[in-house]
Amino acid sequence: MAIKGNPGDNRSRGPASIFIVAGLCCFFYLIGVWQRGGFAKGDSKALQITKRAEDCSILSNLEYETHHGDQHSLVDDPKLKIKQFEPCGEQYVDYTPCHDQMRAMTFPRENMNYRERHCPPEEEKLHCLIPAPKGYITPFPWPKSRDYVPYANAPHKSLTVEKAVQNWVQHEGDLLRFPGGGTQFPHGADAYIDQLASVIPMGNGTVRTALDTGCGVASWGAYLFKKNVIAMSFAPRDSHEAQVQFALERGVPAVIGVLGTIKLPFPSRAFDMAHCSRCLIPWTANRGLYMMEVDRVLRPGGYWILSGPPISWQTSYKAWQLPKEELEEEQRMIEEIAKLLCWEKKYEKGEIAIWRKRVNSEYCSERDARVTLCDLSNSENVWYKKMEACVTPYPETINSEQVSGGELKPFPERLNAIPPRIASGSLTGVSVESFQEDNKSWKKHVKAYKRVNKLLDTRRYRSILDMNAGLGSFAAALESSKLWVMNVVPTIAERDTLAVIYDRGLIGIYHDWCEAFSTYPRTYDFIHANGIFSLYKDKCNTEDILLEMDRILRPEGAVIFRDDADILGQVKRIVSGMRWKTKMVDHEDGPLISKKVLFAVKRYWVVGDNNSTILR
Repeated sequence: MAIKGNPGDNRSRGPASIFIVAGLCCFFYLIGVWQRGGFAKGDSKALQITKRAEDCSILSNLEYETHHGDQHSLVDDPKLKIKQFEPCGEQYVDYTPCHDQMRAMTFPRENMNYRERHCPPEEEKLHCLIPAPKGYITPFPWPKSRDYVPYANAPHKSLTVEKAVQNWVQHEGDLLRFPGGGTQFPHGADAYIDQLASVIPMGNGTVRTALDTGCGVASWGAYLFKKNVIAMSFAPRDSHEAQVQFALERGVPAVIGVLGTIKLPFPSRAFDMAHCSRCLIPWTANRGLYMMEVDRVLRPGGYWILSGPPISWQTSYKAWQLPKEELEEEQRMIEEIAKLLCWEKKYEKGEIAIWRKRVNSEYCSERDARVTLCDLSNSENVWYKKMEACVTPYPETINSEQVSGGELKPFPERLNAIPPRIASGSLTGVSVESFQEDNKSWKKHVKAYKRVNKLLDTRRYRSILDMNAGLGSFAAALESSKLWVMNVVPTIAERDTLAVIYDRGLIGIYHDWCEAFSTYPRTYDFIHANGIFSLYKDKCNTEDILLEMDRILRPEGAVIFRDDADILGQVKRIVSGMRWKTKMVDHEDGPLISKKVLFAVKRYWVVGDNNSTILR
C-alpha cells in the first residue's frame, strides 16, 4: 500500500511500512514533512519547522510493558479480531449529529428552539467514520489560515454571493479568501477593532476573553488575536451555510450555538467583553431575556458592544429598509433594559454603541429593587437548563471600589496567578497549594509530550481540544500565539472548574461526552483526553466517544490519551479499526505507575477511499 501525494506534488510519499517500523517520534515527523495543504504546497517556512527528525529512538525505552496485569496481550494478540469501522456515506461529510438540519425542522421555531441542540436517539446514531471531502487538504498554518481556506475543505459558495459586497468571503480558484470584512465593518476588522479599542482597554491584557454572538465567519474573533484577545464565537447552523465551519477552518475558536431557550454553556462572570455585530438577536424579546443572559456571563466591569440596527436608526433606517418607528422603539427598550441591568453607556458613534457592566452592586441599588434576582445556589448548572427572566446577583463586596468576584491580573500574568475563585475558597476541594501543584504537574506532562510529538511546539497544531480540562493547566502549559485550546469541563466532572479556566484568561465550554460536540467534522488538529474514559465508564459507550473524536479530528490530526492501563488497552484496540496509528508508553514517572499514555495519529483518507480501516 503506497501513501498518495497531493495533486501536483511530485514528492514520493514512500511505503506505508515506514509508519510501522519507525518510532512514533519519527511518525510525527513524517506527518509534518509530508503534510498536505499549506505545508505540502511549498510553504517553506512550514517545512523549516519540521525539517529534522531528532531522537527518533525516544520510544525505545518507553515500550508499553505489563506491570498491571495482562492488558498488553489483549491489545496486541493478533488472534483477536479487530472490529473494522466502515466509512459513512458521502452525504455525511459535514454531519453534525446534534444540529442536523432535517431533525431541526421537527422542532418549534419559537425562540429559535429548532436551532438548539437536538441529539439523535440511540437507535439513530451512526456507527461509521465520517469521511473528509474529496480533495481535502490540511489547513494552512496560522496566520495564513486566517485569510485563506482550501475550497475543497468547505465547498460552499452561498456566502460568497449573498455577502459579496460586505467582504465576508470570496471564492478565488481553489481557495476561499477572507478579506476581514463584515456586515458592520466592510472596510476591515482592524479598523473596526481600533474604533472599539478607543473605548475598551484592549492590548494591555485587561480585556482578554470575548464572546461573539452570531459571529458570521468570525472575522472579529480572527483579528482580535492581534490584541491578544481570544474570542469564543458562536452562530447557528442555518441559512448562512457553513459560517461556523468557515471560522473553524480559518483557525478561529467557534461552536454551533444560538441564543434560544436554554442557557449558554458557559459559567457566570466568564467574559471580559461581549459583542453583537448585526447578529439578528431580538434583544428586547421576552422582557430582555437575552440581555440578562449576556449579563450573566459578563464579568463585573465587562463591556457589551452592539453595532448595527437599531443603533443610529435616525440616519440609517432608510438604508436598512426597516420602519423608523420600530427601530426607535427597539433602541429605547434596549437602553431601558441596559439601565435596569445596571450597565453604564460609555459610547455611541455611528452604528456602534458600548455599555459597561458596573464593577459591583454598590452602584445598582435601584436595580435590585426592580428586578427578580436569580438563585445563586444553582447558578452554574446550565446544561440544558432553560433561561430565566432574572438577573444574576453580584458577589458581595465590602466597598464601592472593590471588583465583585475579585480583580483579575492582566493577561498573560493572570494565566498562572491564583484565580480569585480559588483564593477566596469558593471552589470546594481546590486550595492555592493544589492549584500550584496542578500547574507544576501539567508543565511536566506537556514537556514529556513534546519529547515524543515534536510538532506540538510548532504551527502544525492550531486548534486543540482538551476533553477533560480540570483547572486548565494543560492549556496554560501550552499557551502560545501559535495555538488555542478549547477547554471542556464535562457536565459529570467531580468539580465545576470552568469559571477558573476563564479566570486564567482561557476559554472553554461545558459538555456531556455521551453526546456529540457542537461543532463540524474535522474541527481540531489535536485532541487531549485525560481520564475521559475513566470518567465516563458505565455512563456511555466508549466506542461512541471514540467515533465522535474521529468525527471532529482532522485527517493526520493527533491525539494523546492519558488513563488507566486497562482502559487504554480497550481504547487502543477500538481505534485500531478506525484508521488510526497508536503507540502506548509508560507514565513519565516510570513503569510502576498505573496510568499510561497512548499516542495516536489519524490517517489521511477521503470520500471514496476503499482501503481497509485497520492499521497494524
